[in-house]
Amino acid sequence: MKFLKNIKEEIAIIRERDPAIHSNWEVFLYPSFKVMLHYRLAHKLYLKKHYFLARYISQRGVRKTGIEIHPGAQIGKGFFIDHGNGVIIGETTIVGDNVTLYQGVTLGGNGKEQGKRHPTIEDNVMISAGAKVLGSFTVGAGSKIGAGSVVLQEVPPGSTVVGVPGRVVRRNSLRLPQEELNQNLPDPVREDIVGLQKANSELTNRLLDLEAQLKKLSKESK
Repeated sequence: MKFLKNIKEEIAIIRERDPAIHSNWEVFLYPSFKVMLHYRLAHKLYLKKHYFLARYISQRGVRKTGIEIHPGAQIGKGFFIDHGNGVIIGETTIVGDNVTLYQGVTLGGNGKEQGKRHPTIEDNVMISAGAKVLGSFTVGAGSKIGAGSVVLQEVPPGSTVVGVPGRVVRRNSLRLPQEELNQNLPDPVREDIVGLQKANSELTNRLLDLEAQLKKLSKESK
């Protein structure tokens, strides 16, 4: 009975969120529907410490849909993946209710943490295509993550995040003042540019010194 209830819930979620679905039968072809059936079964086995079987079922779901949800992840009600190819959800990820992900989203770790190493996504969050949320921190309820963003730090509730690395540009539908946008987030691109400018300046100074020395030697030799 619970299995049938889960199927009905998944059908209702997909039909509510995707206007391209015209009938219940189409839902059975939908990657999000298939992967969630695999995940729910794999998660139950994972909780019972049947880790191999859990991973086996999970990997079957990956092969069929291109969506990888670790059986250890905790996912709430109303979860929806639109299109979905390339979505990856790590083992210690916690996802609240009514969360929507688009294709290419990664909820992963940064390789430096032990234990809880993946993000917590609170209720009613939307994460757009290609966004990466990496690390053990919380994305607050009602937030939106822009396409292609790389989120590396905590996101307050009701925020809109864009960019690499991700920056909060709106909070509770209000655009933030410019001074608030200058968060202390690492910007690898900017750091690389500054480093190249510094190296270029040092090389230029060395060349000028060498030219001066060559001119001096040339005069002395005459």
